[in-house]
Amino acid sequence: MLHNLAGVYAAALTPLKTDCSPDVDAIPGLLEFLERRGCHGALLLGTTGEGPSFSSGERIDIFRAAQEFKHLHPQFRLLAGTGTPSLTETIDLTQAAFSLGFDGVVVLPPYYFRKVDERGLLTWFGEVINKAVPPGGYLLGYHIPPVTGIPFSLDLLANLKEAFPEKFAGIKDSSADANFARALGERFGCELLVLTGNDRLFKLALNSHAGGCITALANLYSPLLRKIWDETQQLISPDETQGKIDALRTVLDAYSPYPAILKAMMAQQHGYPLWPVRPPLVPVQKAVSQQAAREFFNAAKNI
Repeated sequence: MLHNLAGVYAAALTPLKTDCSPDVDAIPGLLEFLERRGCHGALLLGTTGEGPSFSSGERIDIFRAAQEFKHLHPQFRLLAGTGTPSLTETIDLTQAAFSLGFDGVVVLPPYYFRKVDERGLLTWFGEVINKAVPPGGYLLGYHIPPVTGIPFSLDLLANLKEAFPEKFAGIKDSSADANFARALGERFGCELLVLTGNDRLFKLALNSHAGGCITALANLYSPLLRKIWDETQQLISPDETQGKIDALRTVLDAYSPYPAILKAMMAQQHGYPLWPVRPPLVPVQKAVSQQAAREFFNAAKNI
């Protein structure tokens, strides 16, 4: 049986004005675009959404703008990135997200102190869950060790699931580690919700009992990810579709970090304004975005 949060999610971009403040008026339209193109939901203010670059007040304003869309599209699931190194701030943001109707939160570990004992991490997440996650709400840990320096070990995940069997849903796995994806499936089966953060690993993750994906590429090519999802549910081999996704992801990987190039591609391919990125990220030069567009076109020409 599928978890309530299973499906295809976009790691949504954050629209910004020319002064780099959040363009909250553009958020409902972006979410409508993602829903129309096959996404079951979206994660706001993850890595692709430049989440750590925004203050708590700005994040809550963005959550509130998404709430307007949620009222009209209750079936579209909203996840909020609420993790910060501060326990108090993480609790406050998590409470705010749930009070505004979000279905779940994706929480980074407290990434400043990188060599903490796992007992400390268990206590930290326990505080967030006990104080901020309501009945029927879900928390997913954000496993992205190349960025945070703090992995979620299999034992830590097992301890969190044992302590909070309903509220601790699982993880967003952005490790890009195929062996870890397999190990998750072998250890937990379907008992732990795993949403892969790497487009290349979508088929493998689903075959290892994952419940879906949250990816950057979904901003541009969510119909292909949805096709992999649908084919897998129908017991049809998604090999051909996964190959197309792999080719597109190869192009994207040459232009990381992703927010700037994705914003340029959204403007070129789908007519959105060329949203800026917030420093320390910098916009891509026009020649770079044109080169990326050509590479995407060549990779996508048979799609």
